[in-house]
Amino acid sequence: MTVITELMIPSYSNFGGKIHGGILLSLMDKVAYVCAAKHAGNYCVTASIDTVDFLEPVEVGDLVSLMASVNYVGRTSLVVGIRVISENIKTNKINHTNTSYFTMVAKNEDNQPVEVPGLILEDRNQVRRFIEARRRKQLKQNHKQEAEEIIMPDDEEICRQMLAGERCVIAD
Repeated sequence: MTVITELMIPSYSNFGGKIHGGILLSLMDKVAYVCAAKHAGNYCVTASIDTVDFLEPVEVGDLVSLMASVNYVGRTSLVVGIRVISENIKTNKINHTNTSYFTMVAKNEDNQPVEVPGLILEDRNQVRRFIEARRRKQLKQNHKQEAEEIIMPDDEEICRQMLAGERCVIAD
């Protein structure tokens, strides 16, 4: 497991004093890289990010901890699970703010994908994470295939029927 903790400073915030989502994404990418590179023993790049839901706002002055673990490995890729928590150091209140999954690819000195070591699953929780990551990967592949099958109908009347009840109109 890899953990990074950082203090949220005013320059990270929006006008409402909440931390920008992009700051959190950058920190998540950083911890995903460190975790993946440590496991792979090579440079790693971000190939994709699965859903990122912002569950709770993060405030200026909070300590944000990002906990990352390699949940799944393919031949050259790794899925890194990340849990983000914020801690108000005045009240000691802790919030779970994000969970996400980053797919990283290990690269060699020639920038070519390189095989990564397998995982040794040491407890039931690690087995669960591996199985869940494998299932998410399958669902993602299915979704990609279904998305590629989406086509725009040629018939304008069919388009109008498909848009009936939606909050849009087709300009003439």
